[in-house]
Amino acid sequence: MKYCVVFVLFVFGFQQTSSKVFTRCGLTQELLRQGFPRSFVGNWVCLIESESAKDTSKVTNKANGGKGLGLFQISSKEWCTYQTAGGKCNVKCEDLINEDISDDASCAKKIHGQLGFQAWAGWKRNCYRRTLPLPNC
Repeated sequence: MKYCVVFVLFVFGFQQTSSKVFTRCGLTQELLRQGFPRSFVGNWVCLIESESAKDTSKVTNKANGGKGLGLFQISSKEWCTYQTAGGKCNVKCEDLINEDISDDASCAKKIHGQLGFQAWAGWKRNCYRRTLPLPNC
């Protein structure tokens, strides 16, 4: 019985949220489904490939002490808070690293609306001044 309790605690204590690594075509389709303008999807795909390698669970420690979270590598310093919805996107940081990207997409659109693609170093480094058509799927 003692081992059963330990096993249950172990399983529940170490369950991770579900995550997903998109294919390029799968990502394109999901971005369109999430309402991203077709004319900018090439930029969003390039940004996501540069920032997270299309992995919804990616977490990066930043020099400023914050973290880049999820597909879009949204900053925990400004756009979300842990354990409760907050930040400029009014979202829990933990919700940015699961396979449901609807909250990530809303936040990324908000960031883009305020700062443009320039808000993402990966976009500036790898996508800026490139012709980025909609991926051919």
